[in-house]
Amino acid sequence: MTKAVENYDNLTGPQKAAILMMALQDEQVSKIMSLLEDEEIRELSIVMTGLGTVSSSTVEKLFLEFAGAISAPSAMIGNYENTERLLLKTLPKDRVASIMEEIRGPIGRTMWDKLGNINEQVLANYLKNEYPQTVAVILSKIRPDHSARVLALLPEPFAMDVIMRLLHMEAIQKDVLDDLEQTLRTEFMNNLSRTTRQDSHELIAEMFNNMDRNAESRFMAALEERNKDSAERIKSLMFTFEDLTRLDPPGIQVLLRNIDKDKLTIALKGASETIKELFFKNMSERAGKIMKEDIAALGPVRLRDVDEAQALIVQTAKELANNGEIMIAEGGSQDELIY
Repeated sequence: MTKAVENYDNLTGPQKAAILMMALQDEQVSKIMSLLEDEEIRELSIVMTGLGTVSSSTVEKLFLEFAGAISAPSAMIGNYENTERLLLKTLPKDRVASIMEEIRGPIGRTMWDKLGNINEQVLANYLKNEYPQTVAVILSKIRPDHSARVLALLPEPFAMDVIMRLLHMEAIQKDVLDDLEQTLRTEFMNNLSRTTRQDSHELIAEMFNNMDRNAESRFMAALEERNKDSAERIKSLMFTFEDLTRLDPPGIQVLLRNIDKDKLTIALKGASETIKELFFKNMSERAGKIMKEDIAALGPVRLRDVDEAQALIVQTAKELANNGEIMIAEGGSQDELIY
């Protein structure tokens, strides 16, 4: 026989939730359950099965606690801003900044460890606007494999200047390093922590972009039933193969120079006539004719292969846009191009 719940003070949060659910009417329980995720329902159900006998005094204490909590003047919200505000009441400002940096920023005990855990493209985009000598010092302090990837992403003349300074670099004084670390902490890391907090809708849009079309359609349809507004926002954030129509002719030509022609052949096999024509009219007449012949010669192609090829081209387009090599219009009437 399951042991009875005797000591209210020893109850865990899930146990309190389970007791509360069992004490409510079926209609109320049904409404609450409809708002929970499957994993939450599963956890709650497991706890319910292990409760055993719950005394009436325990249920009464639980309801009193619950009523007191919801009748409080305001709810407590645990987030970065409130945590930082609380810490500032008891700790020096520089200490609080250091603690919040640890929470928000990349992992690592030192500034150089943290830089080594930042995406090389993000780091390169920041460093290309710095003095070559400063970049040389930073690259000398992070892991060689990571600095190599960062160096390869810098503009070539700038990268060569950095290399020459690395070759002739002498011992760096501690106070210089300390000043550089402080600058990185206040200017780069703080900005990074603000800009890398991705909106949940953007995150889901990225996930949907990387699904095959059957899975994406299934999830989108289910989301539209539960939350139509969120579904519409996610749709507006997604960038698909068909959205390549938002590129201008020079952008398409840059894209053509950066993608594998065999992948493009497979991608266009499953594309609309509008997209096919967009690529063909930005090729030479001879190249367009060869591409059409290659598409016709492919025969039946698996949908999965088409999806993968299209996703690869979309990813390339997004990388080129992030690097400023092409421009993707937002799609509104103000973004239309006139020739």
